[in-house]
Parts: sequence; C-alpha cells; structure tokens
Amino acid sequence: MRETFVATTTALLDEDPRTALVLADISADVFRPALRRHPDRALNVGIREQLMVGVGGGLALTGMRPYLHSYAPFLIDRAYEQIKLDLGHQDAGAVLVSIGGSYDAAAAGYTHQSPGDVALLDTLDGWTVQVPGHRDEVPAMLREAARHDDRVYIRLGAQENTRAYPDGAKLRVLKRGGPLVLAVGPMLDPVLAATRDLDVTVAYTNTPRPLDTEGVRLLAEAEVIVVEPYLAGTSARLVSEALSGLPHRALHLGVARAEVRDYGTWQDHARAHGLDEAGLRRSLEKFLGDA
Repeated sequence: MRETFVATTTALLDEDPRTALVLADISADVFRPALRRHPDRALNVGIREQLMVGVGGGLALTGMRPYLHSYAPFLIDRAYEQIKLDLGHQDAGAVLVSIGGSYDAAAAGYTHQSPGDVALLDTLDGWTVQVPGHRDEVPAMLREAARHDDRVYIRLGAQENTRAYPDGAKLRVLKRGGPLVLAVGPMLDPVLAATRDLDVTVAYTNTPRPLDTEGVRLLAEAEVIVVEPYLAGTSARLVSEALSGLPHRALHLGVARAEVRDYGTWQDHARAHGLDEAGLRRSLEKFLGDA
C-alpha cells in the first residue's frame, strides 16, 4: 500500500499547489523526486515526529493541505501531544498517513508496533479514520482528503484482502444470514474464510470513524461481532451507542492487550492474537454457541 500512497501523494503535489508533504525521514528515499521538485512544500524534518506534526499544523493554518507520514507508533503514539494541540486545539486539519499498523514490522520489535493508535485518536474530537483493506482503495481516500480541511488518519498495512471495495465508507454487506460480523479493513478476508459455512451476515467497512452506526443498527440482530486490525474493543463504545435500547450481545475481536514479546512476521502475530482464520473461527463458534 505504501507504493500507492507515494504515487498518489506525489501526483497531488504536482497537481495542486495547496498540497504539502511533511516527512520524518521514513519514506524519504521513495519521495526523493517529489522533495526535489517541490522544496517549498515537500519537507523532511528528520527523525522528529513531534516537529513534523507542528510544522503540519502551521502549514494548515496558512491554507495548505499537509500530508504527514511515518510509522504508526511514531506518527500517533510518539506525536500524540502535538496532534492534540497543534492540530486539534488549533482546529487545524491534516492528513496523517501511517504504515506498520499493529504488527506489520514485527521483526523490528515493539517499537514499530501500534495496536492502540485508533484508540488514542478516539480520545480526540473530529477525526476520520480510514483503514483500507486493499491498495486500490487508497487513492480515492487520499484524493478525497485533499478536497476538504478536516483531520484524517489513513492507516496503511501489509495485510490486504483479495479485492478492493472502494465504497466501503458505509457498511457493505457481502454475505447475508444471521448475526452480524463486521470486518474492518484487512480483516475481511480472514472473516469471510472463518465464516464460510456459518449462518452469519458479514459486512465490511474501511472507514471505522465515523462508524456507520445506522448500518450497524439496521443489520445487527441479537448478536454482533466486530473484528478490527487494532486493539480489541476499540469500537465497543460506538457499537454500544448504536444499539442502545436493543437487547444484544457483542464480541469485539482485535489485537489483545497482552503484549506478544516475540519477533517473527505479521502472520505470526495474527495467529498469536487469534486474528487468522482458525483463531477467528474458534472465537466465533464459542460466542455463537453460547447464545
């Protein structure tokens, strides 16, 4: 997905004089042509993510549309205070684009992992969060973000679904049946595999914030399962509010709070957190069997 982000953002820099790019060294090599062509709007501040966000906030206040980019733990966790103040408190807009996600860079250790990034942004007001499930969903997200001045976080990852669903902002139903299983971004393919012969409704979204709560309320029956590629339970509050007044049981699957202190691959970590096909199947059968 990073290659798609680089190509689309470079095109935006070439097309729109309002577009700006601020890097904190990550991906500076692949953005080198853009940095050379647009030295006034494409900046690499070095490994100083807090400064990157501060510069982005300042550019936004001058009328620019800044795109900020780094690994998720550096962009969100490390620079949280600047996101809160230099963007949120100033009511300035920016497009934050991360790579690495929860455990894509598992071989680099926990410094490069951020399962809590979306939960952190949930403490702040006015953020749109998009989690593409396929690289072909990315260009439209980036270009749509260029058309306004809101605060947007686009979470890119190594795990992808086999096909794109560019209309995934609202809940898209891919299988109709019993209880609702809501898959966010790259969780769709493992969810479809795990529910192949189960009587459930599977819906997809690549825009968990704002969550399509109307769609959740329309599709949910007595049970609802949410499968997210970040911290388990991140969307629990929104689902609970959407189903307020309706008797229901909910299961929230995602990255566990217990840290996996191993390296390996993202596939190894998905298995450890029960987010592969077999792990999801076990969780779903237990939850639905207890109904």
